[in-house]
Amino acid sequence: MKRILLGALLLAAAAVAAAAPERASVANIQALLAKPKVLCGRFDQTKQLTGMKKALASNGRFCVVAGKGVLWRTLQPFPNTLRLTRDEIVHFQGERVALRLDAKTEPVVRMINSVLFALLAGDLAQLEALFEVDGEIDGANWKVALKARQPALAKAIGSIKLDGGAYVKNIGISEAGGDRTGIVFSAIQSGDAAITAEEAALF
Repeated sequence: MKRILLGALLLAAAAVAAAAPERASVANIQALLAKPKVLCGRFDQTKQLTGMKKALASNGRFCVVAGKGVLWRTLQPFPNTLRLTRDEIVHFQGERVALRLDAKTEPVVRMINSVLFALLAGDLAQLEALFEVDGEIDGANWKVALKARQPALAKAIGSIKLDGGAYVKNIGISEAGGDRTGIVFSAIQSGDAAITAEEAALF
């Protein structure tokens, strides 16, 4: 569940904000990013667990809808859907709700959602309050490293590296415990036609 949450959290950066390679501020990098109301595409994720030689691989679809939240649909190796909104995180198995976490009562959910919606809203003050930002711009491309300032957030997320252009292309997560996650985004589409009726219904 934690690794799914991390993936969905980072996905928000692909739609709205990131910190990023001439040294650059968050605002400089945000200016390069497209800001569509609806953004969907494919993700390919690898997870390298400490003590395991073979990485775990998964892929699926994601959608970010401004003002509503994030949908993270793993298709392989088995179907799994996660929806993050301002008030809750819902984990679906098929059409059945397998787990619902309320942001008002779960501190971790509240913390993750706080970061997620700071990214979605372009709240740079809150983003920079939570992360140390080291970014660079090279033409229309950028790279960025985020390091959590708060111990609780650092324990949950660790450090993050992103790169891209109009959209985030790659994300690397190094968790405090040594696990590493890599996510590659592709086949990105924007606008109302990008999201299917089935996906839209989950919001």
